[in-house]
Amino acid sequence: MKSGAGLSLIDRYIARLIAVPLLATLVIAAMLLLLEKMLRLFEFVAEEGGPVSVVWRMLANLIPEYLSLGIPIGLMLGILLAFRRLATTSELDVMLACGIGYPRLLRVPFAFAIALAAVNLAIVGFLQPYSRYAYEGLRFELRSGALGASIKVGEFTKLGKQMTLRVERSRDGGRELSGIFVMAETQGGKKLAVTAEQGRFLATDDPNTIIFRLRNGTLAHNAPNFPAPRVLTFESHDLPIPLPQEGAFRERGGRDGELTIPELVRSGHTEANARALRLKSRAEYHFRLVEVATMLLLPLLAVALAVPPKRSTSALGVFLSIVMIVTYHKINEYAEALGGRGQVDPILALWVPFLLFAGLIWWMYRTLATVPGGQPIGALERQAAKVGALVRRWIGKPKVSA
Repeated sequence: MKSGAGLSLIDRYIARLIAVPLLATLVIAAMLLLLEKMLRLFEFVAEEGGPVSVVWRMLANLIPEYLSLGIPIGLMLGILLAFRRLATTSELDVMLACGIGYPRLLRVPFAFAIALAAVNLAIVGFLQPYSRYAYEGLRFELRSGALGASIKVGEFTKLGKQMTLRVERSRDGGRELSGIFVMAETQGGKKLAVTAEQGRFLATDDPNTIIFRLRNGTLAHNAPNFPAPRVLTFESHDLPIPLPQEGAFRERGGRDGELTIPELVRSGHTEANARALRLKSRAEYHFRLVEVATMLLLPLLAVALAVPPKRSTSALGVFLSIVMIVTYHKINEYAEALGGRGQVDPILALWVPFLLFAGLIWWMYRTLATVPGGQPIGALERQAAKVGALVRRWIGKPKVSA
């Protein structure tokens, strides 16, 4: 077998080892985040009286944000678990003995990192701002009543500020209602109470008004100038219902995360903007770039944490990798807040921690790749082994009964 063909087979083998845990981690992380958010959205939509279908639209707009969080973790764990398997099965030792060093083995991980970094840049730089704005727009429509209120059977439902409706039974997906009670108050103190056997909602040419057509009922009408309420029975009566007035939703960019990267650049350098807005835009711009650039460091960090000590199957590196990624992300969020408030220049606030993190990762990788028997977290591994031995000894210690 030729050397080039052999290396190509190794590349494909490593790619398969990385792809499976990467995709699994990405899907699991996204599903967990969506399920946690789904419960809160169902509660919010139920309280606002909106249709259930809007929950799925809101969740769809959250997918880009959750992907931007899950892609770095998926990349990290995909590479780490792939090289951990190579190390624990001694395949890594065989490759190194054949002259295939770490720089050659890292070609495939870096190919994954560059591709996913480009995808993540497209998400956080261009797709996520629009999806977040659409999500906020749906929240606004729910609160304003533009999506329509759901009529709950057996409960009093407010239609606007001056009308209350109660329905005993509902059929045909809410089109046919029966056992109806309506209480309304109009301008000038006029009050209207209606009971009807059946009714249904009808659309009109006016988008701000619908017709509630009632059949076989009784209507009581009272006003301050009436000596007594007027009562009449009817076979059919049309009751106009004004829909809630929907104000115009704000323009995109009214909240954090709603501007694309080119828009952040323009906002951060437009002299007409207030200084606070320019600082905030610059801080958010550098935060996004730093988060994407960090993905290019993950192959080195993953390999440094993947290889356990000889004759050991410790999974400390897996735990430590998640801790390091989450901690660094929180540091970046804090640095973005400092830069946005003008306490520290956004470039210094975000790129100095990046350089320090990059230096730590490079030292860990160099220790593994160039120092004979080097273990960047060897001291932690030894302490973890001692703690594990004490725990196992305590659990296995026989208990003396009194």
